[in-house]
Amino acid sequence: MSVSTTDYRIEKDSMGEMKVPAGAYYGASTQRAVENFPVSGQPMPARFVHALGLIKAAAARVNRELGLVDARKAEAIEKAAREVADGKWDAHFPLDVFQTGSGTSSNMNANEVIARRAAELLGGAKVHPNDDVNFGQSSNDAVPAAIHVSAVLAIERDLLPALRDLHDALAEKARAFDHVIKTGRTHLMDATPIRLGQEFSGYASQVDHGIARLRGVLPDLRELALGGTAVGTGLNTHPEFGARVAAALSELTGTTFEEAENHFEAQGAQDAAVWASGALNTIAASLMKIANDIRLMNSGPRCGFAEITLPATQPGSSIMPGKVNPVICESVVQVGAQVMGNHVAVTLGAQWGQLDLNTMLPLIARNLLESVALLAAVSRVFTAKAVKGLVANEETCRSYVEISPSMATALNPLIGYDQAAEIAKRSFKERRPVRELAREMTSLSKEEIDRALDPRRQTEPGLDGGGGGGR
Repeated sequence: MSVSTTDYRIEKDSMGEMKVPAGAYYGASTQRAVENFPVSGQPMPARFVHALGLIKAAAARVNRELGLVDARKAEAIEKAAREVADGKWDAHFPLDVFQTGSGTSSNMNANEVIARRAAELLGGAKVHPNDDVNFGQSSNDAVPAAIHVSAVLAIERDLLPALRDLHDALAEKARAFDHVIKTGRTHLMDATPIRLGQEFSGYASQVDHGIARLRGVLPDLRELALGGTAVGTGLNTHPEFGARVAAALSELTGTTFEEAENHFEAQGAQDAAVWASGALNTIAASLMKIANDIRLMNSGPRCGFAEITLPATQPGSSIMPGKVNPVICESVVQVGAQVMGNHVAVTLGAQWGQLDLNTMLPLIARNLLESVALLAAVSRVFTAKAVKGLVANEETCRSYVEISPSMATALNPLIGYDQAAEIAKRSFKERRPVRELAREMTSLSKEEIDRALDPRRQTEPGLDGGGGGGR
């Protein structure tokens, strides 16, 4: 649904009259912001708007219970706010991200839309956006709370499930590829053997750690600034308002919120948001590493590693027939780069909390929520279109192991580093297997050589109780 801008009505606010699109549920305050901030063309994220709706619904319920707003009016406000939370009126939230730093314009946008819709539900009775919908609140506590509520819901409902699915898919590949021996690579150079399943177990562990880090930021995000009003002192609100609204939000969302322990921190700073963004930044780095490794192992099909084959998803070239590229992996890497850029913006935004209010709130909301949404979406795509369908090229993996000069490393305990190095150099120069040269250049028996150079044994840490370091 879009709002027509061809017909207008006249609305008034404390600054005077404004021409507002006739079909718009918002009023003069929102229209002023529409005209003041034609900056990016990017509206505030829908999840943020929906969180504002949830906050207004919870506030109306609490104000009715406390006898602070007329019961009939409060019930209509709650119903209208629930409609906003459900996305019914998204088209009536046009404000640009790059607006007033407190997000006051977006808060008033919500107040005006809900007030007009509530009046409609009441058959035309007067509902005031400030005196009724915004009662007991300030933009300065409602907007930080909306950032926290929207972030918690996006993480819990979108990103964590997507990451769990990705973890499970990687763990399944780790089990399926446990028997596949391949050459390891450090510094992108041949190293001692490793099992493909071991590599994938590392990827699964990265994602598992990312999930744990993400869960670790949730307690701080569950703290809400509501109840602090303008500067954290709670002026013009009921002393029970913050705790009661947090409880109502918990009931409405099915998750847990609580009043901030310290309202001055909750409004003057945005440390929880930047910490959450840091967890997202780490997840982005993990996914980039995993996707790039898989892309490298898939390289070929004849002149690359070709250790695995990714599912073919689309033609890879407009000029080279039959070429198929690892496009899903490339999408993951691009998302990772964007999330890292968003983290820089959120970090700078969190610094911008002079004295008693952060004035980068819309920017923080936009970048934090975009990072969550991008990581959730690309994780689902990566799982479904790349990880689940990739297969191991076992013969290729096995052949690389036998020709790798690094196989000589396993001879170190038997013949010493220097002689093993000579075997490795000749193996590379003459393109002959280490196994063959060991028989020529050492006094080791065939059994000793075969035992030392058994690739599977080399991938079992501590099997012989020995070992050493190195790069």
